[in-house]
Amino acid sequence: MARGTMSEDVQAQIKQLILKGRLVPGDPLPTEAELVALLDVSRNSVREALKALQAMRIVEIRHGFGTYVGPLTLEPFVEGVAFRAAVRHHQGEPSLYELMEVREALEAGLIGTVARTLPVADLTVLKGLVQRMAEEARGGMVQSATDRAFHLALYRSLGNHLLSEVLDAFWAALRRVREDLSDARPDPEVTYRQHAEIVAALEARDADRAVEAIHRHFDGIRRRLAE
Repeated sequence: MARGTMSEDVQAQIKQLILKGRLVPGDPLPTEAELVALLDVSRNSVREALKALQAMRIVEIRHGFGTYVGPLTLEPFVEGVAFRAAVRHHQGEPSLYELMEVREALEAGLIGTVARTLPVADLTVLKGLVQRMAEEARGGMVQSATDRAFHLALYRSLGNHLLSEVLDAFWAALRRVREDLSDARPDPEVTYRQHAEIVAALEARDADRAVEAIHRHFDGIRRRLAE
């Protein structure tokens, strides 16, 4: 069996161990020696497979302690999407627009449901984040952490954890590639007003207005990318 194929086969077997054992992030995996015996493969094959799975955040190797089920985050996806967009941007392709359009399509497609079903507690959280944006705007810059928290809170009430992770992944990927390319920072006052308008639409339970507010928010990003 070819070296690459062997590593992939061992990775698949380790993933099956996790699934069959119903293991969750943080649970310990068999030791390296136990995996060698259990899977009947070489120590090098196990090590290569574990390193590959660690890069995908499926396992976590804690030197001196053992190997555990990893956090299973979408971070490798974010890295891949951001790097792809940066490379294609340098090749003259509209990769940043494409990345933004995917995120816009997801958010605009969901915000109407949010407007109709948003719990009062979540609305209160969003209002607090908008207030923080107002304070940060007066200081000259809306912090990326505040913006990220806003967009996470915006769709939390839908109760879809994978959706929340995917939306956050696209937020992080677009932010990272724009920072890597030294994209100009947005006007903090405009950022605050756009987010405030989204919250106002949600408070009014006006789905159409909320969709329009989301599109206006992305129009601002579109203009900065064009510049």
